[in-house]
Amino acid sequence: MQKTSARLLALLSLLQTRRDWSGDDLAGRLGITPRTVRRDIDRLRELGYPVRATKGPSGGYRLDAGAHLPPLLFDDGQAVALALALRSAATDETIGEDAARALVAVRQVMPSRLRRRIDTLRVTAVRPRGAGSASPVGTQILAELGRVIHAREELRFDYGDDAAGVAGVAGVAGVAGAAGAVGAVGAAGVSRAAGAVGRPRRVQPHHLVTWRGRWYLVAWDLDRDDWRTFRADRIRPRTPTGPRFTPRELPGEDVAAFVAGRFRGTDGSTTDWPCRGEVVLGLPAEDVAPFARDGIVEELGPDRCRLTLGSWSWTGLATTIGHFDADIQIIGPPELTGAFAELAARYAAAAAGRIQVSPGSTPAP
Repeated sequence: MQKTSARLLALLSLLQTRRDWSGDDLAGRLGITPRTVRRDIDRLRELGYPVRATKGPSGGYRLDAGAHLPPLLFDDGQAVALALALRSAATDETIGEDAARALVAVRQVMPSRLRRRIDTLRVTAVRPRGAGSASPVGTQILAELGRVIHAREELRFDYGDDAAGVAGVAGVAGVAGAAGAVGAVGAAGVSRAAGAVGRPRRVQPHHLVTWRGRWYLVAWDLDRDDWRTFRADRIRPRTPTGPRFTPRELPGEDVAAFVAGRFRGTDGSTTDWPCRGEVVLGLPAEDVAPFARDGIVEELGPDRCRLTLGSWSWTGLATTIGHFDADIQIIGPPELTGAFAELAARYAAAAAGRIQVSPGSTPAP
């Protein structure tokens, strides 16, 4: 028979693998009597493990969640996976400090053979382009957002702005003039930040998601009667929360498709770009493919290829295609031809030292 300490660890490992165990099953797996199982269960409870007895012909046991986190048992693979996850999370601005402290605690109790495997790994965080101005999100805010989503409670919050000044999905059409700078990357898929002063936002929170290094809250805006995507680092929750609500069905296939569609300038019901065109470029296909993002590149010859690409505006699409610095033959549609004509007139005016004024705009003084 195993020593008591080894037997307790084996028993704990079994209790962690599934929700319910009968006393006879545990006794058979451990090679002990049901009476010994009952005594070992009592020892685990004395150590702080919340093991609950369940009714049944032979009795049963379940490891419940407790008020305090007791020691946990991991095999070698689980311990290494946990340490790798913590090392990766330690590079995150939101939970990096907590993850680093947890990694130190896990590493201290690891056997030397596992510590050597972990210490050989070095993780370098590569921040997404344009993410330098984002403020870190406090873990308390993320926890509160997660709580109200799970509880299905309406949320009131102040939505502050920062130096990034990102435009909202609802205002995509109004910022179409900036499409040349955005190109195929798409418009910013977040609700416009109106500063921390004024009427708080009232929403029904549905999902907490990450996108390109930032946290976002996907919610139904009660005042605007539409879906909105809010940057979590700009949210300042108010208390108390509102009444419970019945979740709505998101447009699109799932939350991932909805968020991808919103960041591409659509209503979220599709992940397709709202503007898609086709051109022939005077470049080999292998030179275009690495920079075509989610576009389709078809080889037409040693020095020609067909490119089908999308963007959130025709001007942005034309600008992105121009980045390839090659001869361009427009296949269609006519909207893309018009965007190239508008850009050509704008660039020609700039080269001649003139100011090209777009319809409806006012020239700078």
